[in-house]
Amino acid sequence: MAKSNVGLSNREKIAVLMVALGNDIAAEVYKKLDDSAIELITLEIANLRKVTPEVKLEVMKEAQEILMAREFMARGGVEYARDILERALGPERAQNLLTRITASLQVRPFDFMRHTDPQQVLGFIQGEHPQTIALILSYLEPPQAAMIISGLPAVMQAEVAKRIARMDRITPEVLREVERVLERKLSTVMGQDFTMAGGIDAVVGIINSADRTTERNIMEYLEENDPELAEEIKKRLFVFEDIIRLDDRSLQRVLREVDMKELGLALKGATEELRAKFFKNMSKRAAEMLQEDMDYMGPVRVKDVEDAQQKVVNVIRGLEEKGEIIISSGAEDELVV
Repeated sequence: MAKSNVGLSNREKIAVLMVALGNDIAAEVYKKLDDSAIELITLEIANLRKVTPEVKLEVMKEAQEILMAREFMARGGVEYARDILERALGPERAQNLLTRITASLQVRPFDFMRHTDPQQVLGFIQGEHPQTIALILSYLEPPQAAMIISGLPAVMQAEVAKRIARMDRITPEVLREVERVLERKLSTVMGQDFTMAGGIDAVVGIINSADRTTERNIMEYLEENDPELAEEIKKRLFVFEDIIRLDDRSLQRVLREVDMKELGLALKGATEELRAKFFKNMSKRAAEMLQEDMDYMGPVRVKDVEDAQQKVVNVIRGLEEKGEIIISSGAEDELVV
């Protein structure tokens, strides 16, 4: 049995590790071993000579590194493990560790894909030749392979299944080359940084930036097909009608920023309650002039009204982003003074 840098054989190191772990943990480990392994380890423990604390620490450290390396290999294959171990332990130590592991561990082809989400594997292999896909799926666990093949187009599903059924022997050299190329490609994809995309906040931002017609179309569709989502979006969405929720001080700040002609056009499509709120926060003379402008406009197009309302809303959102006003989202909002 080969000796390590602590002067112990592998069996002796296992014995040292079991003693170091303590009786309770060692007993749990024994439960997972077969009788022959238990007999060998017990014999080594019985014959174990006294070891120094330094040797015990070195054995435990080596065991930790081996477990870590196996975990990395299970996650992303040998090259993935090599990359991380080299960063953590240095090239020479990482190579020695991997050599010991791979010598005792027969890694099945495409093992690096077994712990990858099936949807990611599906997206990764969809552009590959049916024969390559068949080769990969034939080495994966049936449940994972089933999830992947079910995501392929119907014609491709049948073609891949046929090739798996008719697959014969493949030379180790070809298998290793295919595996090496795919592992490198997958490691590149998996190594990329991914950020959160989508979500309610994203759609609220889009709707807030869209014109009123688009906003109305989206919300009407959601209210009919997904009422819960529509309600959640409404809670975060600020539209022209929500100006009624603004406190008087905030509305007065808004009035200093908006164009009075645009406001008059926007109020042509507003409720009497909302108009009254605006007039209340203006001087008597300014309110009278605004009302005169609205009367003078006569009939106006709905789209022009909606565009004007959107401009007012944009002013309000801009002021909120600057922290100059606060938009209440309802009765649950509380302000700390």
